[in-house]
Amino acid sequence: MSGRTHPGPVPYPFGSAAGLAIDPAYAKARDTPGMIRIRLPYGEPAWLAVRYDDVRFVLGDRRFSRAMAVEADVPRMGPVKLDAGMIVLDPPDHTRLRKLVAKAFTVHRVAQLRPRIRELAEELVAAMVARGRPVDLVEHFALSLPVAVICELLGVPVADRPRFRAWSDAFLSTNQATAEQFAENRDGFREYLSGLVAARRAVPADDLMTALVEARDEHDRLSELELVDMCLGLLVAGHETTASHIPNFVVVLQAHPERLAELRADLGLVPAAVEELLRFTPLGYGPGFPRYATEDIEVGGVLVRAGEPVVVDFAAADRDPRQFPDPDELRFDRGENQHVGFGHGVHHCLGAPLARVELQEGLRALLGKLPGLHIAGDIVWKEEMPVRGARRLPIAW
Repeated sequence: MSGRTHPGPVPYPFGSAAGLAIDPAYAKARDTPGMIRIRLPYGEPAWLAVRYDDVRFVLGDRRFSRAMAVEADVPRMGPVKLDAGMIVLDPPDHTRLRKLVAKAFTVHRVAQLRPRIRELAEELVAAMVARGRPVDLVEHFALSLPVAVICELLGVPVADRPRFRAWSDAFLSTNQATAEQFAENRDGFREYLSGLVAARRAVPADDLMTALVEARDEHDRLSELELVDMCLGLLVAGHETTASHIPNFVVVLQAHPERLAELRADLGLVPAAVEELLRFTPLGYGPGFPRYATEDIEVGGVLVRAGEPVVVDFAAADRDPRQFPDPDELRFDRGENQHVGFGHGVHHCLGAPLARVELQEGLRALLGKLPGLHIAGDIVWKEEMPVRGARRLPIAW
């Protein structure tokens, strides 16, 4: 056990938020014995887990807590802590809330949604063609598809979707907004959702929000604030990652013309391609939510003391050659692709089955309906968000 033998803490994250390159510092960290100490722009120092086995261990071991983050000065990108909803709960509270919505995101339930998702994707492609080239893939496809799906699931009115997107972007931004500004935005979002909850109480509908309202009112399984924050979290998480991955996948495929040609020639490869693209394409810029040791725990040869946070880096883990042969190659024949793109353990992404179908149907519609799809201008990258992705991606075909 190495103890604290590493210098540090070193500034983190490594590299730039613009683009999809993985900074060489992550590979260096993977090859450094033990773990390294890091410091983010805000909060206390942390240990950084980058090797695949270490990342899965930290995410899967119940001795690491998310709930301890509520009282801690958590390592983070922005001045404001995100400390509401399921993300800061441990079992059994986390389990109680997760069970309420898990049935909406089962593989079986999502399979029933696939025809509607395919229809939405093809409608959006047709609208882009009618608009004429070039067209911004982000605004007119990548954002629109997952927003439409999650809003239909929750019953958010079509006319309100632009408002929801603006709130969501502000909610996730890592810019220098003050705590007061963040609270004002969050409270406005909560007030809007409280109105939708009241509408569902008055007139129930066949949607997820009605089911959550019934769980609150009839079974007393969550508080009113938990109900509202559950809807908020589902709306934000239900679109941002998918909306970022779609243009990212297009950028990666354009940089790998052999793989793009392989995929266009056989759209049956789309499911395997999506899994490999999830492994290969970095999404987060900066840390996942830190985990706090509830007791002294050894991770990768380092003793993490009780009360210390560990930050995991998913992209670095998914490029670990100990787990993935030739990890820097994009290959659609990896078979059992056990990437950690959706996390691991009790906080594994609840919406992973839905995201997979959205990504599969989105990619299938783009490649099937736009055989000449190519980037047709300068990409503008997000640089004040916790996820990497294009803010604007002009395409033509």
